[in-house]
Amino acid sequence: MWATEAAESLLRTEETFLACLARIDTIVLKPLLQAERSEQKGKGHSKLLLLLNDHFHTLWDLTEENYRALKQKVSISVSLCLQDLYILWKEDLFLSSYIQYFDTFANCVAAQGFDQAAKHKSEFWKTHKTALKQFLADFTSETSIPVALHTVLHKALRDHVRQYSHILVRLREAIGESPETELVTNAAKQYSKLQSFISQVLDEACLTKALWKSLGHKLTDSLCIPERRVLEDSKNLPVLASVGRTDRVLLFNDILVLIQGNNFQSFNLKLVWVDGTCSDQPAPEKQTLRIVTPEEEFVLSAKEPQMRAVWHWKLNQAVCQALNGKRDFPLWGKAREGSEPSVHRFFKYTFRAEGRLKNAVYEGEWSWGKPHGKGTLKWPDGRNHVGDFQEGLEHGFGICLIPLASEDKYDCYKCHWWEGRRRGYGICEYGNEMVYKGYFSDNLRQGFGILENPSSEQPFKYTGQWDGDKKSGYGVWDDKDRGERYIGMWQDDHRHGQGIVVTQSGMCYQRTFHADKMVGSGILLLEDDSVYEGSFTRDLTFVGKGKLTFSNGFTLEGTFSNKSGQGLQTQGTLNTSSDKQEDSITKVQLGLDDFPVEKRWPGIYDQFLEFIHLGCKEETEESFTGFHIQTSKELRKSQEYLFCERGPEDISGKIGDVLKELVQHQGLESLQHYLQKAFESSLHPLGKLLKALTLAFQATYSGIGANKHLLNMAQEEVKFYAKKIWEFYQGLLHLALEQKGQPPVETEDREKSDLNAYRVILPLILPCFYPELFMLYMLYHEKEDDLYCQGIVDLSLFSDVKLLEFLDVQKHLWPLKDLILTTNQRRSLVKDKCFLSATECLQKLITTVDPREKLEILQKTYEEIEGTVSRVTERDYKLPMDDLLPLLMYVVSRARIQHLGAEIHLIRDLMDPTNEGGMYDFLLTALESCYEHIQKDMRLHPRENWHVARDL
Repeated sequence: MWATEAAESLLRTEETFLACLARIDTIVLKPLLQAERSEQKGKGHSKLLLLLNDHFHTLWDLTEENYRALKQKVSISVSLCLQDLYILWKEDLFLSSYIQYFDTFANCVAAQGFDQAAKHKSEFWKTHKTALKQFLADFTSETSIPVALHTVLHKALRDHVRQYSHILVRLREAIGESPETELVTNAAKQYSKLQSFISQVLDEACLTKALWKSLGHKLTDSLCIPERRVLEDSKNLPVLASVGRTDRVLLFNDILVLIQGNNFQSFNLKLVWVDGTCSDQPAPEKQTLRIVTPEEEFVLSAKEPQMRAVWHWKLNQAVCQALNGKRDFPLWGKAREGSEPSVHRFFKYTFRAEGRLKNAVYEGEWSWGKPHGKGTLKWPDGRNHVGDFQEGLEHGFGICLIPLASEDKYDCYKCHWWEGRRRGYGICEYGNEMVYKGYFSDNLRQGFGILENPSSEQPFKYTGQWDGDKKSGYGVWDDKDRGERYIGMWQDDHRHGQGIVVTQSGMCYQRTFHADKMVGSGILLLEDDSVYEGSFTRDLTFVGKGKLTFSNGFTLEGTFSNKSGQGLQTQGTLNTSSDKQEDSITKVQLGLDDFPVEKRWPGIYDQFLEFIHLGCKEETEESFTGFHIQTSKELRKSQEYLFCERGPEDISGKIGDVLKELVQHQGLESLQHYLQKAFESSLHPLGKLLKALTLAFQATYSGIGANKHLLNMAQEEVKFYAKKIWEFYQGLLHLALEQKGQPPVETEDREKSDLNAYRVILPLILPCFYPELFMLYMLYHEKEDDLYCQGIVDLSLFSDVKLLEFLDVQKHLWPLKDLILTTNQRRSLVKDKCFLSATECLQKLITTVDPREKLEILQKTYEEIEGTVSRVTERDYKLPMDDLLPLLMYVVSRARIQHLGAEIHLIRDLMDPTNEGGMYDFLLTALESCYEHIQKDMRLHPRENWHVARDL
């Protein structure tokens, strides 16, 4: 019943309103727009009137559509329900349509659109004054046309909203307490808020219009835009600004303006921060507000706390609404209502003040007037920086492109930044094609780094220490034009101090350098294993006093010269006594005393130590661990390159997670599993450390550096790596336990638990260095291995029985039952059947790189030999050394392991020192004896004697 009454009341209201809208359209809007199109085509206020006309017709169409639907339902005299009242079920559509209309209407008022429309149309409006009187009861001849238009185009619509509200209020009273009460109550509130909204926007528009009339033409032309509204004026609510001689402060809905005479400063509210925290300031300062903007900071001072509070609230409300991109509904809440504006924002801004950022455009995150977070900074000269910012400075990961003067090329810095400067790990691709990967400090290359020039003109690669952007300290230089590698000390970009030069032809020498020039005497190792000690030129010509030791032990000592066309000449003494052993000549080792292993690659270790000493803080993590960037030369020349992203993380994203997980793995198996993952991760600190050490090792000993005279340097380096990594792991563990509040594990306890660098670290890291290291071992033991291989080839010609006889293996130990003969075979011709399981076991020696695993294979081989003998003798047989050596010799000859000398010496050099004197040491000594015995027999028994023995 009450729904039907409300519908009938709404129907009558709408019928009257539609007639009113039709008269306004016919008598006012159509003639007005026709005059506008003919006289003021393209003017700003004309566009506003056209937009207002569009919203007017939208409301008209909506009202008419719903009037017809409602009339149809009322006419059939059925009982209506609330869902038939379209002002309820189409509430959002009605509210948004009225808001759009009155927003546009207010823009016309504020921008003085009706005043502009009334100008130069006096004759037109004279004929229409009679029509306007139909709408205005108090319209007189003195009433201005702008006022008349203002009233006609809003009064009827505003009154109609009020009628909607009254209908809903009466409806709510009629239905009393029922399930539909809340629906009607909420709708009544929304239409009431709409009335409040209309009042507020009209008041603001009128105040803004009055402000524009009070300001000079210069200020009005610069500041007046239709959507702008004045929210507060220091003439109405006094406040003073500390910027220059400010006469007036104006707060608009989008900007804050300080007026100084005929000039002004404006600040976009999206980049205005209001600091009202002054409780700790002296009494006079408590009535101030600190205003922070990107390029200026000033204070607003009020005389009374109430004035300060109003300004503070209005500023915050205006900033919130500017950030949201729309005005609140209603426009203003009650005092103290609403949230504080966010401190962190995203905006685009062009800097204008003098300084390094002048005319630069920043787009990104802000905090308290400064770039803070992720953003993009672009200068007019083409410079670009994309990355992390902190308090206005580049801080964190960032990519910077700096254009070169010509050829459309860039220097690209992909670095970690600290307070505006490059610091920590970085990758720099220069416009001249050179690439640097390493560490920085204060924009300069500092610490460990690799600089490479891959171009065809003067190609080179430097891997080593930097100081103040110059090569200083220990480093390796590859001169690809000359085919040389320099390993040694540097100072101020020059070779300075002890250095080793390795040539592509296989020769190498060690000299003292001073500012790139060789001084004093040195040692030169020739391809034929001759050794020269003395002075020589860079093209390896002997000059002055020197001593030449030939590979056979002969020596020539005297003065050398090389005259043009006459070849090498000498005056001296030739000694043919051959006092020196051949091995001592051919296996001379360089660099051991001049480059102590603990002083090589300090830049790699320093970065890790600094990281640990700083408590592994997350803000320093990236500067050590570095990053991965997907890039290409094509992207590098485009703006898309600025937005490349980091690659996926491998094991853990944050150092806190790394330390937490570290504590959980302290047993040998669990720890090795964890460290294996850590070493494979390029983001884990230990993985990053291993990667840097691997690059340094490869730069030194691969390619040209594969020279047998560098073996001892290389193998002691690998052992030192294991000790340092173990030491750094202990440091991380100590820090992790400390952060967890647990007592640290003492080093002595660790050693007692058999956990050490050789047991835990070396097996995991050795695969990274093994290819280069084993190559050096093969070159170093090449002659012995050649003799050994010749012996193996000849021993392979023996049958099993003949070989067992030749090696003096006791016959009761022969496993002859293993030999399966056919009628056409003689026992003396059957081969490779005895001790087959031991032979196959020993052959696995080359399948692993871990010295401990190699020793375990050797022990397994011994057990297989002993097991076979026990089976043959049908009792538990413990082999004495006299029986073991010939049997092991037999297995070694049948296993045919290449480079066995290199394998044996690698195991001996890198095995755990705790194994010395134990079973592993004993078995390795036995294997060495077999290896040496085969070589010795080759020296003492020429090949023809072996053939005679075989035939016998």
